[in-house]
Amino acid sequence: MARASSAAAVAFLWALALLVSAASGARLTGRAVEGAQPRGGGGPTATAVFALGSFWRSEAAFGCLPGVVRTSVGYAGGSKANPEYRNLADHAECVKVEYNPRLIQYKQLLDVFWASHDPREVFGQGPDVGNQYRSVIFTNGTLEARLAGLSKEREQGKDRSSVITTEIHPVGAFYSAEPEHQKFELKRKPFLVQLIGNLPEEELQSSTLAAKLNAYAADLCPPKTQKRISSKIDEIAKKGWPILRDI
Repeated sequence: MARASSAAAVAFLWALALLVSAASGARLTGRAVEGAQPRGGGGPTATAVFALGSFWRSEAAFGCLPGVVRTSVGYAGGSKANPEYRNLADHAECVKVEYNPRLIQYKQLLDVFWASHDPREVFGQGPDVGNQYRSVIFTNGTLEARLAGLSKEREQGKDRSSVITTEIHPVGAFYSAEPEHQKFELKRKPFLVQLIGNLPEEELQSSTLAAKLNAYAADLCPPKTQKRISSKIDEIAKKGWPILRDI
């Protein structure tokens, strides 16, 4: 009986993984559910790094985009080696986005960057005040720097009554943040963490499904995707999974 229940749980969780993948247009990578390994591939990936305020919500802003493979948060832009959350020095809180350039272009990531914060604010974002919350595009090479510069010019052209404060710099060193800051929105909803099998921290950080659900938890997926994921989660919950009531 317990074995059959476990198999059913895996089937439901894998269905959720496929739902998120299909809804977002991205392939899944990493372990999506306990006991199931999604097919994946998808070719080489590229990496983009942005600072746009508190990295808790910034990570979620990119997680549900088609073509985004994984997300993580950390620190960049400063001179201190091995910064920590309580001792950042001159670093900024950042999100690192690993993506498939065949499915999503760097220019599209820039569009999300501009739309997800106020680049005209000085010394912070909203209630988060401090240099660590500044707006920065960290670029990899001259092409990204040129695209970032052009996008900044376009953004400035929308309203010349105030100045875009966003900086553009080569990425340099990126220091991963402490585990408690990774997938922050997802971890605020433990049931969702259970749904994907209570992954070890390393796997949680590298999971495409976790990145999508992190965005879902922050209500940042497109409305139709949010609704479809909610429906699947409700279906799973009504059937009593993934909690096994007997072993």
